[in-house]
Amino acid sequence: MSRKTDSVRSNARNVDRRNFLKGVAVAGAAVSVGEGASAAILPGATQNAPPMALRPSAQMLAAETGPVRDAGSDGSPGTVNGKPGSDFMVDVVKTLGVEYVITNPASSCRGIHESFVTYGGNAMPELLTATHEEAATAMGHGYFKVSGKPLIALCHGTVGLMHASMAIYNAWCDRVPVFMMVGNNTDADTRVPGTPTLHTVQDPAAMVRDFTKWDDQPGSLQHFAESMVRAYKIALTPPTEPVLISMEEHLQEHEIHSERPLTIPRLSMPSFPQGDLNAVREAAQLLANAEYPVIVVDRAARTPAGVQYMIELAEALNAPVVDRMGRMNFPNTHHLYQMGGPAVGRADVVLGIELMDYWGTVNDFMDNAEQTRAPIVREGTKLISLGVSDLYIRANFQDFQRYQPVDIAIAADAETTLPSLIEAVRMAIPQARRAGIAQRGEDSMRAFTAGRERTLQQAAANAWNARPISSSRLTAELWAQIKNEDWALVSRDQSMSFWPHRLWAIEQFHQFIGGPGGQGIGYGLPAAVGAALAHRAHGRLVVNLQNDGDFMYVPGSLWTAAHHSIPMLNIIYNNRAYHQEVMHMQRMASWRQRGIQNALIGTVLTNPNLSFSDLARGMGVEGIGPIEDPNDLAAAIRRGIEVVKSGQPVVIDVVAQPR
Repeated sequence: MSRKTDSVRSNARNVDRRNFLKGVAVAGAAVSVGEGASAAILPGATQNAPPMALRPSAQMLAAETGPVRDAGSDGSPGTVNGKPGSDFMVDVVKTLGVEYVITNPASSCRGIHESFVTYGGNAMPELLTATHEEAATAMGHGYFKVSGKPLIALCHGTVGLMHASMAIYNAWCDRVPVFMMVGNNTDADTRVPGTPTLHTVQDPAAMVRDFTKWDDQPGSLQHFAESMVRAYKIALTPPTEPVLISMEEHLQEHEIHSERPLTIPRLSMPSFPQGDLNAVREAAQLLANAEYPVIVVDRAARTPAGVQYMIELAEALNAPVVDRMGRMNFPNTHHLYQMGGPAVGRADVVLGIELMDYWGTVNDFMDNAEQTRAPIVREGTKLISLGVSDLYIRANFQDFQRYQPVDIAIAADAETTLPSLIEAVRMAIPQARRAGIAQRGEDSMRAFTAGRERTLQQAAANAWNARPISSSRLTAELWAQIKNEDWALVSRDQSMSFWPHRLWAIEQFHQFIGGPGGQGIGYGLPAAVGAALAHRAHGRLVVNLQNDGDFMYVPGSLWTAAHHSIPMLNIIYNNRAYHQEVMHMQRMASWRQRGIQNALIGTVLTNPNLSFSDLARGMGVEGIGPIEDPNDLAAAIRRGIEVVKSGQPVVIDVVAQPR
């Protein structure tokens, strides 16, 4: 693999921003004691005996680091003679069709680890190596949002699950069914003393039970089989959420002892909850007779079919669709698409589909000293909710947001319910309203066309030649080189002022997967790796617009991408700060009338500056940059795409504006 140590320089030094943008499709503890060190003497030992804490002898080192003798090859005791329990566990996993297990290897999972790679042939599932349990879990998060299938994140005891907890919470808030498995040993008599006992717990799931949908700690292999199938079924039934199975070490490591033959239950998935037809018809009547109905979506589409349903519903009403961007819900090139604006304030009927924050959709809250708040909707506006949020809720973590009263609440899976809602709307539209609905469509088309032109002008005027590089220039340069590819964006674009959503044509379900759900930093890079893993089978050009601060939480995720040849174009939006926190510091200082001169203390990533291209090279990934001149972007992106098409990941470090 070639290595680039300097910025890529473009031959085209002067780029005409207006001509360039005309072609852009715009849319809305081990310690060694040295000599002289003292150490405690074990009971029964003489004063002249060497303390255990001293550096081990050469013989001891050889015994601990040399190759392990084949168990049982000389008839030695303590070997497993029959089929080990973890082989049966692998049999169970295989029936579920799980393609990948991601793990940071550890002793509590050594039994099933060996079975996956030897007995199971390291195929269906294939075992992938992560450098951190948070990364492994977040990879599962991103993978599901592309593939629609869960993978297994395999964690070690207490410490592994604690590492994974933030990523589990993100998946919980994002309604993503990551399948967690954790090793444990509840029997003190069989635990290895020392570290393995330190990493054991009576109830592993207690640490994450408030943000998992279901968990179990099977006491037998038959119990394990039933619980695995049940967990899979629960996880994938809306609302989809993380689940956790704890595996006893003795069940994994020892031969099977069962008086009855072990069986694996057949998986039978339920039909998903559909909205009550009476409520659906009532909602359809309101929408069909509205003067200005507005649809607000967040996670409305679970599959490509969901996007098509959304188009049909919107076009039946010629109703604007306001996108909260939890998923790819609606094509941003469609004339009814809106990223925001005054639509909700104009509405006489609002349909919120799979909204995580309905209150925040219809109310304005100002983050100021007075905490100013006011309704956005007009008095008398009818509110309809359609989604699974009312079906399942926990008390502790506040992911359910503020309570918002609505006029019609349809507690059901939106994608399953949309066909009946579309049919009901079409039947409910009176002849007298058809002309008005058609006029709404014409008005929306004119407004959309004018909005496209304004966005082009804003992009051209928005610090096109600035250094550091502007988010609009980076977005436009990137779009020019990927727009004719089968591409997929596996990151959110909020930190880039949503320019990709404003400049790119995002029309297919796989082209955008939304954000972290729980807004936990550290999601971005590993989730992008997981998403790129799912895209790899389709040969897509995967783009990860990666925040610099987020990258530093679990940078080892990049090594996983290199080790397993997961191609992806990582562009680091390197504004050298936790810029959201810079703004919070500025806001606090302004409230208190103290001046903002100290806002950069504790919030920036400078002195020294981070070199993400050097970090990448240290993990076997080609690093390009840092790119500081906007005229160097095109050549850097071209080189990055070449690397991705060769089947490898790449990192382009772009020194950028704050937003």
